[in-house]
Amino acid sequence: MTETATIPGYTVGTWDIDAVHSDIEFTLRHMGVGRSRGRFDKFEGQIVTAANPLESSVTATIDATSINTGNADRDAHVRNEDFLDTENYPTATFRSTGIRQDGEDWIIDGDFTLHGVTVPVSLETEPGGFTDTSDGGKLLGLSASTTLNRTDFKVGPDGGAMLGEKVKITLEIEATLRN
Repeated sequence: MTETATIPGYTVGTWDIDAVHSDIEFTLRHMGVGRSRGRFDKFEGQIVTAANPLESSVTATIDATSINTGNADRDAHVRNEDFLDTENYPTATFRSTGIRQDGEDWIIDGDFTLHGVTVPVSLETEPGGFTDTSDGGKLLGLSASTTLNRTDFKVGPDGGAMLGEKVKITLEIEATLRN
């Protein structure tokens, strides 16, 4: 059994993330009892699926100014120098450094840069598969998640009394094959 047999319809190629059909969301503790949620509305990226899936790669850029927590005042506060400082750091980036299989799932290791700080992260990834679209194109889908410590990136105040340090990131990605 080959590595590609575990991913239905595996297709080699370069894929562009479809931001209309994809989501980057996050949650973190607020005041130790509740959860604050948000998302980023603007992002782009590419997935290159190699003949050997373990040699594939992912790159992505998130527009940090597009943070959306559902509250304009809170969004403005998170954009300022107390947190993301989007005037000086308008984007966050991810670049994979390796891919490994974990049962039916995959781990995408990479470097995530936010607020001018780069930290290695691992995305636990569940392949959704590959399919043909009604217009003759090809579509790739996957779900991924990781948990970051915001203080590793020097985002927000140290200590977790008011705002939790752990930030859970959840990705739902669809990408289209380049022609």
